Amino acid sequence: MARVEPTTPPPEDMPPLPRHGWVAIALVLVAAFMQLVDVSIVNVAVTAIQRGLGADYTQIQWVLAGYTLAFAALLVAGGRMGDRIGRKRVFLTGMSAFTVASLLCGVAQSPEMLVGSRLLQGLGAALMYPQVYSVIQVAVPPKQRGAVLGALGGVIGLAAITGPLVGGLLIQADLFHWGWRPIFLVNVPVGLLSVLLALRFLPESRADEVDPIDWTGVVLITASVGLLVYPMVQGRDLGWPRWLFGLLAAGALGLLLFAAHELRRERTGRTPLIRMSLFANRGFSGGLALVVLFYGAFLPFFLVFSVYAQAGLGFTALQTGVMLVPYAFGSGLGSGASIALASRLGRSILHIGLLLLTAGTCWIAWTVHRHGSDLHRLQMLSPLLAAGLGFGLTVTPLVTLILAKAPLRYAGSASGTLTTAQQFGSAVGIALLGSFFFGLLGTHANTVADNQTAALTQKLTAEGMPGPQADRVVAAFKKCFHDRANEKDSTVTPASCRSAAPAPGSKSGKVAQSPAAEKINSILTDAATQARHTDFAWSTERTLFVQIGSFGVCFVLVWALPKVHGKELAEFEEKSQETVIIG
Repeated sequence: MARVEPTTPPPEDMPPLPRHGWVAIALVLVAAFMQLVDVSIVNVAVTAIQRGLGADYTQIQWVLAGYTLAFAALLVAGGRMGDRIGRKRVFLTGMSAFTVASLLCGVAQSPEMLVGSRLLQGLGAALMYPQVYSVIQVAVPPKQRGAVLGALGGVIGLAAITGPLVGGLLIQADLFHWGWRPIFLVNVPVGLLSVLLALRFLPESRADEVDPIDWTGVVLITASVGLLVYPMVQGRDLGWPRWLFGLLAAGALGLLLFAAHELRRERTGRTPLIRMSLFANRGFSGGLALVVLFYGAFLPFFLVFSVYAQAGLGFTALQTGVMLVPYAFGSGLGSGASIALASRLGRSILHIGLLLLTAGTCWIAWTVHRHGSDLHRLQMLSPLLAAGLGFGLTVTPLVTLILAKAPLRYAGSASGTLTTAQQFGSAVGIALLGSFFFGLLGTHANTVADNQTAALTQKLTAEGMPGPQADRVVAAFKKCFHDRANEKDSTVTPASCRSAAPAPGSKSGKVAQSPAAEKINSILTDAATQARHTDFAWSTERTLFVQIGSFGVCFVLVWALPKVHGKELAEFEEKSQETVIIG
């Protein structure tokens, strides 16, 4: 996010914040909480949304990636719009758009409507979120700013912990029989109240001199990344036709055009969206690659884990949310500890954090491998806590260590570039790893079914079924399981499963009403459940391997960052307090 750069910095003897001023600060903290929760709360709802709307896996990916893409596209421009036309005005616009979009998400009647509403929600968040830091910069006296920024850090940590838990509680409660919809509708009354209070208490402010916003750059970067992400998400479903590769090439060309455009603006003295001269700094370039890869590997974990727990193992949304709390709790502990450790260890804190994160993720993969088809929630407590600690130790000092060696006069542009890279990296990660995971579910289905053939045949013949008939039933079972695993929409029953024999994973199919037939029906249902658990566990484990490899590359990329000693980091933190850096 861009740095807030008022022409005249707030004086050191600025009077304490009045009572109504604290209402304004509370409003922007609520806005930050809403935006952050709306990222994590959806993770535990993906299975409920899929069942409720009949969405396929690709559409679920867009529900997550679309919000992140839209948020990233307008992030820097949103901050500069506030500086230029008024922070209160832009905050109200963003909060209003976010609230309306939340309502539209909650009443969505189709996957397409939900995806479109999530895009609007991301755009609204991109307008309101930068004003949080801007209001803190211009309204809070320097002596009180540290406390307010500390409160903001607490809000960020609270959002990480409560998002999955609140999402699970709302879905489990099934308020008014609305299922997953309250996770979005809860934003509506909060948003309306925030708008009304902001009209009364939020002061208007703007920078004295702000360069025009680089809208051409916004369009170029958004279109380019969109052209890259679309094939990554849709490729598996469409069978990778040639025109998708054309879109990938167009996206790459668009990024080159964007870089040329930004260089031209910088050389002619106009403020670019991204200052390309920063890339001449090896530490910044390496840090940017590290940020993209780190967030691209980290965020998809929650999509994969949530689908594995709910669709694969049959956990409820609440059980999944509770299971993820140790990760969020560990992240908060690690983040708090990293503040003191970073000033002593410099960039070594990133190596420690990434080692712990990698070890924790390996532990998660080992637990899935050992107990994957019969997992108990308590078995995930320790590995998730360890991974969360590693994430917290890494994520908090990451941006600060990258910025510490950048020229202070360009700190705003550098932090804006890094924050945008975080969001784009997350969207690309969801597209790539999500498609990889869902693809594995289908490609591994035959192996899973084949491994059950002997045991299933033996159980059927033990119930008195003749051998040839048992072979036919097992063949039909395997065909049904394969087709269901490869079905784009998990709510659709494939034609091969619509027979007298029960559909794998279904408890409603009946072969007949006799006790023997009931027993055979139970055998097939149990076999299908076990096969599904195994398929999801195997696919989750392989996806975790990719994430582990990505974290390993991140570990290597840390050496591309310049060495930052504790004294240098302390000086940077002191200087950055004069101008709030959003990152």
